[in-house]
Amino acid sequence: METWRSACDIAELIRAKKLSPVEATEAALARIDALNPTLNAFCLVAAEQARAAAREAEIAVTKGEPLGPLHGVPVSIKDVVFTRGLTTTGGSRLFADHVPDEDAIAVGRLKAAGAIVLGKTNTSEFGHKAVTENPLFGVTRNPWRPALTPGGSSGGAAAAVASGMGALALGTDGGGSIRIPAAFCGVYGLKPSHGRVPHRGGFPGFAHVSHVGPITRTVRDAALMLDVIAGGDDRDRASLPREPGSYLEACEGDVKGLHVAWTADLGYARVDSRVAEICGDAAAEFESLGCHVEVVNPGWEDPEAPFSTMIAAQFYAAWSDRLPEAEAVLDPTLVKFIRRGGGVTAREYVLALQRVETYWREVQAFLERFDLLLMPTVAVPPFAAGGAPPREIEGEHVSVLGWMPFTFPFNLTGQPAASVPAGFIDDGLPVGLQIVGRRHADSTVLAASAALEATRPWSHHRPGL
Repeated sequence: METWRSACDIAELIRAKKLSPVEATEAALARIDALNPTLNAFCLVAAEQARAAAREAEIAVTKGEPLGPLHGVPVSIKDVVFTRGLTTTGGSRLFADHVPDEDAIAVGRLKAAGAIVLGKTNTSEFGHKAVTENPLFGVTRNPWRPALTPGGSSGGAAAAVASGMGALALGTDGGGSIRIPAAFCGVYGLKPSHGRVPHRGGFPGFAHVSHVGPITRTVRDAALMLDVIAGGDDRDRASLPREPGSYLEACEGDVKGLHVAWTADLGYARVDSRVAEICGDAAAEFESLGCHVEVVNPGWEDPEAPFSTMIAAQFYAAWSDRLPEAEAVLDPTLVKFIRRGGGVTAREYVLALQRVETYWREVQAFLERFDLLLMPTVAVPPFAAGGAPPREIEGEHVSVLGWMPFTFPFNLTGQPAASVPAGFIDDGLPVGLQIVGRRHADSTVLAASAALEATRPWSHHRPGL
């Protein structure tokens, strides 16, 4: 079935003239027509534009023109990332009619590589929380069980990929927004190193911590996508120069001899015992791959307080001038978050930044001993769509971000981190294992992800929609 082919396969078949871009696009659009009314993964389906781009891509193949690495491959774009000529709302009524004049850098690169943009995927308002719902487009649902959340804020992207509505999705991650939905939807999500993919063309609020990256069904699809979107651009002065070699080739890398640390809880988190067991089992697989695996307690402090202080202040700076007039049309949780940021003093903000620097020094010193750090991606299985995240795990009260304690720390440090499908709990819900690499070691994270995929494949598991 065309909808379940990998992006690598689609691109190869199109180059070999065994599949047309029009066929690939029509298959994805048909799948969207069938499933989106249930899942609400796409908030905008750009069917006419996608068909026109697919026809142009088909002509290029027929004429024997040079083809980009993603020529004819359908892709979706999260609705916080600007797309020229396509409405980009950030999930907000304030921007219901906002049509950007230019593409975000990553979107421009995807188009230049030949990808066909299917439309925009749903998010929380400005990506402010790690579930996917907003006042403009409503609640997105998990393909494995539509009563549950796909996570967020790139939940529409992950739900689309998991249900066969396109092999590739572009997401963003300011505190776990790629990895959390990847874990909840049983797909692969990569938060590249900070700056690996230039970030310009979006909404404010996540300065210093936001990453752009792929959500896919296979590791190699993510690597292929990263090959296209990575590399420096002076419009983003935090962006990293292009590395030599390809990330797709990095997936062939040998992981034998790597020093791998496993922690079920980072020493301070509460974790659902079912999640911990499945992730521990997946982590143990690295022993059979020839890695040296060690159970660790890193001894770090929980950085939730400085993270929350920093982001709340940034959201206050970005959006407080819209209050109180716009309060009635904004998500109440966003209003509360903005108001919280108004209480952060300049001193508290600077002290939070200093605590982040201290935290990085602890992480960096720890990773001098280890190539990779493994842990659960999320502390809990998926919970009810449209409901509040759990405040109790294994009978113990947890903080506001206590259900997602493993993702945002690595936005603060900027390290590459991926969520890899690890297995399923008893009732058939997916669980993700997080693989964290050293600073800028995206290739090592991809190699480890690909090695795990080879020994514990997952892409044949599909939700029964």
